[in-house]
Amino acid sequence: MRIAYIINSLEGGGAAFPVPSILSLMRDYGAEVKVFALTQKNGKALPAIHKANIPVSIREGGIKDHFQTLLWLNQQIRNYKPTHLWTSLTRATLLGQLVGLRHNIPVISWQHAAYLKPWNLRLLKTTRSFSKLWLGDSQRVTQFTQQRLHIPKEKIMTWPIFKANPNVLKAKVCQSDHTVKIVSMGRLHPVKGYDILIQACHLLNQYSNVPAYHISIYGEGIEYKNLYNLIHQYQLQNHIELMGFTSCVAQTLSQYNLYVQPSRSEGFCVAAHEAMQAGLPVVASAVGELPFTIENHKSGLTISPENPSALADALYKLLLQPQDLYAMGQLARETVITQFSTKRFNTIGFEVFNRMQSFTST
Repeated sequence: MRIAYIINSLEGGGAAFPVPSILSLMRDYGAEVKVFALTQKNGKALPAIHKANIPVSIREGGIKDHFQTLLWLNQQIRNYKPTHLWTSLTRATLLGQLVGLRHNIPVISWQHAAYLKPWNLRLLKTTRSFSKLWLGDSQRVTQFTQQRLHIPKEKIMTWPIFKANPNVLKAKVCQSDHTVKIVSMGRLHPVKGYDILIQACHLLNQYSNVPAYHISIYGEGIEYKNLYNLIHQYQLQNHIELMGFTSCVAQTLSQYNLYVQPSRSEGFCVAAHEAMQAGLPVVASAVGELPFTIENHKSGLTISPENPSALADALYKLLLQPQDLYAMGQLARETVITQFSTKRFNTIGFEVFNRMQSFTST
């Protein structure tokens, strides 16, 4: 088996995060693998792929030159001669499906989001039969994909993209007389809802007797300037800081007491699960996989999305009980280590591999 894994970009986080784990496992089962990136973007996902010794071809170009991208991908696939195409995210899936159809190569397609833009939804509905197998990265995404794209049950599987590591650094006990250190990680993009977090902090500071807190947001993206200006508009410089990108995720998370994920929409949300793995309780929007993993009032709190007032209330509640954060974080850690073990990841991966072996080029 020779797999061409087609991905939109090599931007850090998101759909690029699980690529080394997925393709390393496929390689362990005997497949030859290679990544084809339709554009590089910030390239922050590249070091992990190189570390896994996975070869990569990267197209020079942007995100809207679709015809040129299709020509490039078609030539790459003609030269590589894969037995299977594996696609991730809408652009890569649509172009991969066309190339797969052209060369009679079976296509396997990831879905990573519990929301699709209307036009993307229409396109994927039209081409859904071009993929032999669909994979949802979480229960919620699988349900969404099955319902909205009308995928038959026998053509879709759930493979959670997170493989928990019980040996990562763990967060420490939060001292009641110290500043509560709050963290979030993600692309600075509207979907991640950091503007909502900033508005929530503005409301929070109007409450009485708010304990000392500081929020660090790690990530890069198109919303940096808007978020920076909003922080200054609300005079929150002493409470919120934009930290930039970090590749030292586990080490960074271990320095904090609480994690917040204010997203408007999510699929699996690897970052929040990494925080739970590190022993942090999570305050998050009830979107994607998050309400399935977070146990309310035990390992964290979930709130309605796009609701600064509810987010402020949730943060305030936990800030008032810093002595409970460590115990909540330990329960969060136990949850993800149990639910997303290496054994489970590998077992589902083997099922996917066996399904792929039954697909043959014509």
